[in-house]
Amino acid sequence: MITTMHATTASAVSNRLAAMRRSSGANTFTRVLTLIIVADDLAGAEHGINAANGASREHPCRIIAVVPEGGAGPASIDAEIRVGGDAGLSEVVILQPKGEPAGAVDTLVMPLLLPDAPIVVWWTGEPPAEPSRDPLGAMAQRRITDATASADPLATLRALAPGYAPGDTDLSWSRVTLWRGLLAATLDEPPHEPILAARVTGARNRPSVYMLAAWLADSFGVEVEIDVEDSKAVTRVELQRERGPITLRRTPGASVAILSRPGRIDQRINLVERALADCLTEELRRLDADETYGRVLTRGLPLVVPAEVLS
Repeated sequence: MITTMHATTASAVSNRLAAMRRSSGANTFTRVLTLIIVADDLAGAEHGINAANGASREHPCRIIAVVPEGGAGPASIDAEIRVGGDAGLSEVVILQPKGEPAGAVDTLVMPLLLPDAPIVVWWTGEPPAEPSRDPLGAMAQRRITDATASADPLATLRALAPGYAPGDTDLSWSRVTLWRGLLAATLDEPPHEPILAARVTGARNRPSVYMLAAWLADSFGVEVEIDVEDSKAVTRVELQRERGPITLRRTPGASVAILSRPGRIDQRINLVERALADCLTEELRRLDADETYGRVLTRGLPLVVPAEVLS
């Protein structure tokens, strides 16, 4: 069920949403959070909504997509409401504020928030420099950015570090969760030798490559080299130890990686490139601070991406 409203108000949208829920037999008791998606345009909003609908299988939520248009014209709001099959397991409200309301999006979404439920804000495009100080970010327990979607991903990632606050995270971090888990599990096996050096290979302008390298640098206190290639993600990690290197490599586009260790037969491991919905699902599982992400962003990243790289 889809309803479109033009030149309306936030309270009118809230009333219409409640009426649509009653007529469709839906209720809010199964909604576990409010997800606010801030997009640069309608295409970005739809892209985010599609991913959020996928994540809603594990995290049923109310999705509020905000697409500020700004401008100097008269203040008005256009809205679209989706309930039932058109919204997956969620309820979707798309707000397009124009004129003066575009600068006060926090007051626009307040009537639509689920009562007594956590708030998560996700910027699908260019994020604010300090998400926790953004009007919407200040209301949220969790703030998600995606440096990969910005015009200059590495510069955006570095710019997020000075303004980091507990509750912040970036999807470049969850894109390498499987890599981090496999490497950590491998290092738990004997022999427990120290890591002497590391090398990460992947796409030149992919933040996940640098976040994985930063995690290694921060975790082991060693120099981490980054080799860039024509790919879309991380393709190889090599950890040097006294008895020989541990290598985890994946051909671009493949779903299986090869784990090589000295004195052992190569092991084939399932390692798919994660979809956007999978990354978002992971980030919605926790509403507390991700201390490891904060440490890697603020301490590890400068070790592998010096400022001169961005100039």
